[in-house]
Amino acid sequence: METRKVQVTGGSTYTVSLPKTWATENDVSAGTTVEFYPEDDTLLLTPQSEYHRQEGTLDVSNLEGDRLTRAVMTMYVSGFDIIRLEAGRITTDQRRAIRDATQGLVGVEVLEETTDSVVIQDLLDSSELSIVNAVTRMRLIAQSMLQDAVRALIENDDDIARDVIERDDDVDRLWLVVSRIFRATLRSPRAAEELGVPREDCFDFHSSARQLERVADHAAKISNLALKLDEIPEDVADALAGLHEDAFDILEKSMDALFAEESEEANRLGHDARESVIDIDQHTRTIDDMLRDLEPMQAQSLGLIVDSLSRSADYGGNIAETALQKAAPRP
Repeated sequence: METRKVQVTGGSTYTVSLPKTWATENDVSAGTTVEFYPEDDTLLLTPQSEYHRQEGTLDVSNLEGDRLTRAVMTMYVSGFDIIRLEAGRITTDQRRAIRDATQGLVGVEVLEETTDSVVIQDLLDSSELSIVNAVTRMRLIAQSMLQDAVRALIENDDDIARDVIERDDDVDRLWLVVSRIFRATLRSPRAAEELGVPREDCFDFHSSARQLERVADHAAKISNLALKLDEIPEDVADALAGLHEDAFDILEKSMDALFAEESEEANRLGHDARESVIDIDQHTRTIDDMLRDLEPMQAQSLGLIVDSLSRSADYGGNIAETALQKAAPRP
């Protein structure tokens, strides 16, 4: 850390010198324009630079299948707009994995293909991306997935179950978008300013989006189990429906608390959601007792479904905790 004393020039202009080492490393010299970004009582300074699309190159010679797919997604989340994948020879399996990766990302398409390289590009304008809109969309999809998964189970409707499983990909794509935006705000104060959301709030939205992604995973898990189950006893179905209603209510209150503009409203909803999580444990124990009289395989599958609903409520409780932290006074 270095310190500088603020001086007054011309009777009304405050001036402060820049550390020479920092200026040299960042090509700042006489006549260079710098940018200032105020954040409460903090002032961030960065050299002015024109926006240019970030390009990255990855050697994929030793990557195949899921490893290659994950590597591409990691490059995307890290903020690269143009990703060049190179190898001595790109195999057919590698091209298939790359296509799978692009299909799992929002706005990404293959730009160029040769024998030894594939170039993919993010075609979305970063300024059009909104972390708030992405999380809102994740909320709607994840909650509807959980609702439809329980409906598919109770009504023994395989079509609904398969639809829920397919929608999980939509949540995963949005989760990667949120992660990409969040990492951009950590790297650049300009990104946070263009987004119009404080970086602390971006952290809260990113943390909550992770919980929603897990809720969607459990909805898909319930649907997969529903496909293997036949009709379930009416009393168990009613109990599971009630457990879902409790979990859904926790998620609803926690997300409303996260988006609440008034701290008082956020605190009320957040505390209500957190307190409701405690009641979930008793509800799950009651259902577990009912499952003991069922055939073992059916009881095991339904037990996993109870666990998924309980965990979804817990994730809602985590979001409520984040909402309470977001609403708390800041030092």
